[in-house]
Amino acid sequence: MRSNFSCRPSFGRALAALVGAFVLAGSVTGCDESETPDPGPLGGQGGEGGSPNVEPADGMAMVRVVHGSSDAPAVDIWANGALLVENIAFGDASDWINVPPGSYDLEIKAAGSSVSEPAVYTVNGLALEEGEKLSAVAAGLLSSTADANKFRVLPVREAFAPAGSGNAILRVIHASPDAPTVGIDLHNDDPSSPELSNIDRFATTAEAGFPLTAGENLQIGIAAGGQTVTAFTTPELPEGAEILVIATGLVAEKADEADGFALLAIGPTGALGFVKQNPFVYALHASPNAPAVDLYAGDAKLAGGLSFGNLAGPVQVPPADYTIDFRAAGADAASAPAASAQTGPIAAGGTYLSIATGFLGGTGEQAFQLVSLEEQFADGSPDSALARVVHGSPDAPKVDLGVLNVEGVVSPVLIPDLTFGSATAGEGLDLGIGTLPLGVTPADANSTVVASFHVTTAPGLRAFAVAAGALSAEKGESFRLLVVDTATSPWSVATIHPQPQ
Repeated sequence: MRSNFSCRPSFGRALAALVGAFVLAGSVTGCDESETPDPGPLGGQGGEGGSPNVEPADGMAMVRVVHGSSDAPAVDIWANGALLVENIAFGDASDWINVPPGSYDLEIKAAGSSVSEPAVYTVNGLALEEGEKLSAVAAGLLSSTADANKFRVLPVREAFAPAGSGNAILRVIHASPDAPTVGIDLHNDDPSSPELSNIDRFATTAEAGFPLTAGENLQIGIAAGGQTVTAFTTPELPEGAEILVIATGLVAEKADEADGFALLAIGPTGALGFVKQNPFVYALHASPNAPAVDLYAGDAKLAGGLSFGNLAGPVQVPPADYTIDFRAAGADAASAPAASAQTGPIAAGGTYLSIATGFLGGTGEQAFQLVSLEEQFADGSPDSALARVVHGSPDAPKVDLGVLNVEGVVSPVLIPDLTFGSATAGEGLDLGIGTLPLGVTPADANSTVVASFHVTTAPGLRAFAVAAGALSAEKGESFRLLVVDTATSPWSVATIHPQPQ
């Protein structure tokens, strides 16, 4: 289940605090400024997220199980020899279960195990008192034996204070196996002095929780060493709800991976879903006749002095469809932009290349525009070389691209019928390893080669190859390939000029 967020953040205010920082937000799919997404499971009273908080029956205690271990399979939970919870997978939470007060031995077994089959992990002597509520949170890595990150169960005794009028109340559990000690900056405004400090791995914030304004998207920063290293954009929290927020997954993994670092929200009656990281955005200047530019979103300056062929970023932003203003480098920030363009939907959990292309002052299909593409290269073999080809030359026709053979003919054609503003499939094309002679020829016309390139690939290459510049010399920067290497962070760009004809 995914938590959806408003696609209308105050970008100018929020981004000023977020530029260069790691930002997290809920997952938004296909949003733009013309539509308002479903508010998601945390968005109002009456649904899962807005259900009343649950209390134990008279004379009983309550327990539930939360699966927050990213590399552990689905499991069954046994208590004192009886099956308590079946088939709970990463990201799931069981219902609250009323149990008599007492001491419990918990066994964690592979889903579908019988009573006689051995446990992969046990917790002995878990004491529950009358009226008590306890969330048993599976955390750490099942594959590790290191004390710093091995599998464990965190007994989280829930005793939230009243949220107060107009608030929800949250408690954070630091359960990421590779994240450092952190602080929580409740308004993401002062990472040097976070309101909640020194939260160690596998520790929690205070039982009482901390109140946050309900009904609004809020910024919460995660600080380490006086710097904002990550942050959240909360959904619209329902008034009065008690919510556990579990930081889980691996910081070292990509944000869109199943085990990538994310937040798992647990509401009064179960799991509400993962909150994915805000997207990273890189900007590439590929407009042949545009000068060096400064990029703005509202009143927030994203990049300065970006010239043709250069790459800026990454910047992380809340998910949305943004209007980007382009001003001549060094121009007054209050001056009218030379051009404006929409990014298209920028969704949580992704990393994007936003290409400024087209002719400044151009019209129709050749008009100045942004082409935003998510990095989606297939994991595949690390020895492969993958490229995603983008047609970013506004005066070039629809083209075929392929291997230029010894007779000077493009054969075989690797990519047919590529039109301006379009790109090949997100998983990338396997180019093989070595130096490739590539030729570009008009599609559906003749075999005339308009440009050829010698492209050298290496194992592990994951790159956008952007055909940029103008075929006509009088229209600005000449035709070339801009190769954006995504295999390292931050990304980099290199230029490959065509071979002499």
